[in-house]
Amino acid sequence: MTVERILAAAGLTGATTSPLGGGTYNSVFRVSAREGEFVLKVSPGDQPGLTYERHLMRTEALFCTLASKVAPVPEVVHADDTALLATCLPGEPVFGRSDVDRPLLRRQLGEATRAVHEVTGPGFGYPQLGLHDTWTAAFFGMYDAVLADARRYGVPLPTADLARHAKAFDEVTRPALVHFDLWDGNILADTGLTGLVDGERAFWGDPVAEFVSLALFGSIEDDADFLSGHGFEFTDSARVRLAAYQAYLYSIMLTERVPRGSTDEAMERVIMDALTRALGVLA
Repeated sequence: MTVERILAAAGLTGATTSPLGGGTYNSVFRVSAREGEFVLKVSPGDQPGLTYERHLMRTEALFCTLASKVAPVPEVVHADDTALLATCLPGEPVFGRSDVDRPLLRRQLGEATRAVHEVTGPGFGYPQLGLHDTWTAAFFGMYDAVLADARRYGVPLPTADLARHAKAFDEVTRPALVHFDLWDGNILADTGLTGLVDGERAFWGDPVAEFVSLALFGSIEDDADFLSGHGFEFTDSARVRLAAYQAYLYSIMLTERVPRGSTDEAMERVIMDALTRALGVLA
């Protein structure tokens, strides 16, 4: 479906579009129309990707529909399997910025993230791939899938034996809504928090998984402002699960470099070092 047909299907009039930077998977556009300002995301079609990268537009639409009721998240205007048109939120990504009140922002982010995590789903896992009755089954399957993707793309990855930590995952009994991509580039702010965007990688699972991208290559336990806003208190089993989720995300980041054609060797070393540290906790 062309951009023009998407805008027509959404009922927008007098619309003009301009590319937005920052997208690493979809094409992203700013849309100005008589009806207001919007963001349009268009999928790359049959571009090679990872197992979970299927029907991501539907997943993001679901995330926005649910999360926008409780947090600053875009509202869906139009969605199908190839595109998502949503409201445009104020503010700019906080990545690389020094003009924000960081402690205030992190506290507000903790509060907003907790509100999202209070949304409960019908099962565990990626909604576009089919849900599981338990988080243990869902996450173990997610981890196995990225390892299979790594083998398919010829990416050698160190791995963990998650089965020996099954009891820690069994503690998760409520499928919470998890964004799973809340790095600074997907957090908007002006003088304070204004938006959480790009929820296409969301799943139903353990809120602890959220803390990986929120402290990418670091530790969320060092972020007292965020934790005070969220109200989360770590246990030993939560730390084990966090290490597993770190291993999962860093394995994704290393594997997806092949289909995306990334050649940044310095970044690859950073990711591999972070993966090695996470696996050390699980050893």
